[in-house]
Amino acid sequence: MDAMGIGENKTLVSVEKMLPQKLYIVPMKSRPIFPAIFMPLIIGGEKYIKTIEKVMEGDGFIGLVLVKNPDLDKDTDENFFRVGTVAKIVKKINLPDGKVNIFINTLKRFEIKKFLSLEPYITAAVSYPEEKVEKDDELQALIRTLYAEIKEVSDNNPFFTEEIKLNMANLDGAEKVADFIASILNIDREEQQKILETFDIKERIEKVLTLLHKEKELMKLQKKIQDQINEKVTKQQREFFLKEQLKAIKKELGMDVDAKSSDYRKFKELLDSLHLEGEAKEKAYEELEKLSLTDSHSPEYPVIRNYLEIITSLPWNTYSPENIDIPKARKILNEDHYDLDEVKERILEFLSIRKLKPEAKGSILCLVGPPGVGKTSVGRSIARAMNRKFFRFSLGGMRDEAEIKGHRRTYIGAMPGKIIQALKIVKTKNPVIMLDEIDKLGVSFQGDPSSALLEVLDPEQNVEFRDHYLDVPFDLSNILFITTANTLDTIPSPLLDRMEVIRLSGYIEEEKIEIGKRYIIPRSIEKHGLKKEDVKFDRSALKEILQGYVKEAGLRNFEKAIDKINRKIARKYLEKEITFPFVVKKENIKDFLGERVFVEEISNRITRPGIAIGLAWTPLGGATLTVESILIPGKGDLKLTGSLGDVMVESANIALSYVRSIMLKYKVKENLFEHNFIHLHVPAGATPKDGPSAGITMASAMLSLITGRKIKSKLAMTGELSLVGNVLPVGGIKEKVIAAKRARIKELIMPKENQKDLNEIPDYIKKGIEFHLVKSMNEVEKLIFAE
Repeated sequence: MDAMGIGENKTLVSVEKMLPQKLYIVPMKSRPIFPAIFMPLIIGGEKYIKTIEKVMEGDGFIGLVLVKNPDLDKDTDENFFRVGTVAKIVKKINLPDGKVNIFINTLKRFEIKKFLSLEPYITAAVSYPEEKVEKDDELQALIRTLYAEIKEVSDNNPFFTEEIKLNMANLDGAEKVADFIASILNIDREEQQKILETFDIKERIEKVLTLLHKEKELMKLQKKIQDQINEKVTKQQREFFLKEQLKAIKKELGMDVDAKSSDYRKFKELLDSLHLEGEAKEKAYEELEKLSLTDSHSPEYPVIRNYLEIITSLPWNTYSPENIDIPKARKILNEDHYDLDEVKERILEFLSIRKLKPEAKGSILCLVGPPGVGKTSVGRSIARAMNRKFFRFSLGGMRDEAEIKGHRRTYIGAMPGKIIQALKIVKTKNPVIMLDEIDKLGVSFQGDPSSALLEVLDPEQNVEFRDHYLDVPFDLSNILFITTANTLDTIPSPLLDRMEVIRLSGYIEEEKIEIGKRYIIPRSIEKHGLKKEDVKFDRSALKEILQGYVKEAGLRNFEKAIDKINRKIARKYLEKEITFPFVVKKENIKDFLGERVFVEEISNRITRPGIAIGLAWTPLGGATLTVESILIPGKGDLKLTGSLGDVMVESANIALSYVRSIMLKYKVKENLFEHNFIHLHVPAGATPKDGPSAGITMASAMLSLITGRKIKSKLAMTGELSLVGNVLPVGGIKEKVIAAKRARIKELIMPKENQKDLNEIPDYIKKGIEFHLVKSMNEVEKLIFAE
């Protein structure tokens, strides 16, 4: 053994004599490398790989030095520590990712005297200071303490045990053991570098002992934490076993032991906090008792549990604090909607009554108007003005009355109706609930939802509304119901009787332009990622859109057109076709929306005798229609086309009879209809038409035809014609006047009895139209013909 030691010393001396005074340096970023270790090392970076290749061409010695700041990309001499380790490269393996793996045998500490070069390789002049060692009793005691500490740490740390088993056998000398321990300790790189820079062996062992002592204390703390965790786990296991024993004891005593006890306690607390009264209280506690007696595995158990969840989630006594401020409400309505003065006044009247008499049940509001006039948004504004929660659901296509009143609990998957579900969601007893599209309710073998709504919308009955699922009375009288419809014709009379109708007529061109500028354009610009200052719409451009591309009572298609323009602007801007700010003008509308959809004004269709313009009311708002007639040789009766309904057919026959009765006054041949007959047509044949209001229009067209006199081009008319020539009142006057305004009609003939309807229309809508109020067809005859 002594001989081996002497031999090893001789070998070591011979190797040390071979160590070069100039070394190629490779920087270490993570931690320093210690002497007397055989290890692999992966080298990356083109510069350092070339350094390895250069070293392999020579003596194979490389200097490994820790850098101070590993994040620096550029090599500088100030960034290197001055003490490193020289190593002999034993083997090099090229890796697939371009890096190299070298196996090194680290030999000895060195100290950098100065750097010779940093590019293309890092080279330095180095020296190999001798390690100081004074062999005395103190050193022996340190060495023994070191080995004792290593043994204690390795006994409690599996990682240490494996590392020491692998490497301790190859280490001779306490200084090498100290280096090895320093290399595997989980300490800061700076701490490891300090040990590497310690040439005094006694001082080095002392530093390593200090670090080992810290490691030992950390291990003790770790063991303490682990023991605490184990104790908690043991405690949980103990609690589990105790609970199981408790369950067994309860079972022996006949007590409930399953999870339903927590359900019972939860629902009991919730029901106690609701302070229910009467039948609802009796039913809820009855179901709670039933829950406690039902096995949790029974199919009945989840049914009872779901019922109790619904009961306890409803706002039995929870109200939104209602703070009605009429000036504030007016301000909110004006902010949200342009015009609609009549609607706003009625809403403010309703709110005023609520303010003066909060307990007043009030009426159910029904907002009727064409699509896109703002019915739903008016409902939202009402809720905002009243500081109430808002909930909306559509009745369109609903065919099952259970959607309103719920399913009975005997059915699998039963649930409450929409009204109770809405209350569960809003969590307040006095929300604003909007029933959209009430005119589109269906009827099927499953029931009639409109009949189910009778109870919901009747203030006298909904105080004790009984949902089929709940089967207990719930007070709906605090809810403000708002319904919307496009037409009243399809709403059953008993249901309509319970509602107060507020009509929202369509908009004229000026109103649409203002709404577009105030609401639609800013909203569309924001929606398409543009800025307010990026895009401007010229007033002439908006007029061109309304005249040539969209003709409707509402605003939906107008908004779609604005959206389409903004989409194209966004694309053109990104493709560098346009620059911001960009102004949309009448001249460039065609580039965005294509050719005009409406090329000809309806008033320009009167090109010959026999043509007249009438006005009609539709669920989509007012509309203009053309009545055409021609004289056909031959015998026959009046021929009618254009999808005319029964009432309109009768009106056409009355009109013909009246015209034939007065034709001699206009010197028309008495035998005209013996050899000719009239074909009367109303264009847009695919659209069904009905009603009596086209009576004077059809009579005027026929009179124009047989007299050969053309009717004024800018004149339209509406009114029912009686057999003796009286002009009778018709409905939808406001919508018809708005339609005439859109069509640029200058003169309008209507029944005298509709004077009251005309007076209710704002002056700015009537401006530019001359109204002729007539009582008889005789007056009409004097007004219709061009000079």
